[in-house]
Amino acid sequence: MKIRTIHGYIDRRILINFTAAPKVVEKIVPFPFRPKIYKGKAIVGICLIRLRNIKPKGLPDFLGVNSENGAHRIAVEWDENNETKSGVYIPRRDTSLKLNTLVGGRIFPGKHHYAKFHVEENNDNFHIDFKSSDNTLISIDATEALLFSESSIFESLDKASAFFEDGDLGYSPNKRKFDGLRLKAYTWKVKPLDVSAVESSFFENEEIFPKGSVTFDNALLMTNIEHEWKSEDSK
Repeated sequence: MKIRTIHGYIDRRILINFTAAPKVVEKIVPFPFRPKIYKGKAIVGICLIRLRNIKPKGLPDFLGVNSENGAHRIAVEWDENNETKSGVYIPRRDTSLKLNTLVGGRIFPGKHHYAKFHVEENNDNFHIDFKSSDNTLISIDATEALLFSESSIFESLDKASAFFEDGDLGYSPNKRKFDGLRLKAYTWKVKPLDVSAVESSFFENEEIFPKGSVTFDNALLMTNIEHEWKSEDSK
């Protein structure tokens, strides 16, 4: 029995976004999902999120837990009740909290891998890296920026913000089904980041993404957001 609604606070959320060749992404997205295409490209990425006071809604904050987390994301669409729905497919989740690895997929949605995180934040500068139990690696160095990247496929911060806000529903594999989890942010505000270095063993794996098929596009920052996670019906 999964907890239906979890409440807490997003201390920091960084979205690292890439464009990718749709035909490549089609091979790693399972039915009933398909890549969501923006200007001829699939949109993939990583969410690095620090959560605070996470607990079932209605319980006091002091009973909550804190954790660093990473999620690999692919923007997707699917057909449901004669409508086209959109969200994200999350092929893997990583966490610093061993509790999440034990109850993920049972008490709340999504199987989690345990990972060791290294985080440094000061004066609007961010370094985050992690190495998971199966040697998946992520690393980013970034600085808060005043202007959104002019080279991004999204052209403006507002367009990028709207695209990712629309991806509030994520599905993660759990045995033969996909667990649904919706993010309800009480406020939605993103800031641009200048990225000086980014590494991802998943997106740099040429057996999954052939050379030249995936390109870094932009990064966005959210901080101090009260929110809820709501379980959705599995697919």
